[in-house]
Amino acid sequence: MKMYVYKFLTTLIIVNAMGCGNSQQDSHESTRTGTTSNQTVKNKTDMISQKITPCLWVDRDAKAVVDYYLSIFKNGKMKEYRQYKNPPEAIEQGGQESFETAIMEIGDIEFSILAAGPYFKFNESVSFVINCKDQAEVDYYWDALTADGGEEGPCGWCKDKYGLSWQVVPVEYFDLIHSDDPQVREKAMRNTLKQKKLILSELK
Repeated sequence: MKMYVYKFLTTLIIVNAMGCGNSQQDSHESTRTGTTSNQTVKNKTDMISQKITPCLWVDRDAKAVVDYYLSIFKNGKMKEYRQYKNPPEAIEQGGQESFETAIMEIGDIEFSILAAGPYFKFNESVSFVINCKDQAEVDYYWDALTADGGEEGPCGWCKDKYGLSWQVVPVEYFDLIHSDDPQVREKAMRNTLKQKKLILSELK
């Protein structure tokens, strides 16, 4: 129960700090310093372009997490980085003394990174699908994500070194499993179950 209270408190702190700018912070491409609280809120609101932003809770070092994903998704960028001190209430509930946040953009999607301690782990109930244009792109992302502590899984699923699940899928795969020809569909599905990384030539 304490961890969930801590998580709730940490979330409130993040919302307030990012909205009002009243915590100790070290920002990268963040809102301007020296503005009033209302101005900061307005500026932050203007910066938000997505209705829904995935938030990834990791153990520590938000910058290292961002650097890792930017090394794989080449056209990405880090848009913001901040450090915060936890208030006594959060520490009393089992939290650590400080935490970090970052915002990165990969694949034209913003992700929020929360580095706040080893309290929650990723599992396959949430995964991200990478729609690949061809087999070469499948090979690239599969090799990059499973390297350095990542893990291969069945049917095009894998985990990166942080335990986050990905589905690396060639877009042509969807044409095969949705084909009007039942033999094409059945072959693609049958061979999918035999594979880890999806190999298009074996699915056709």
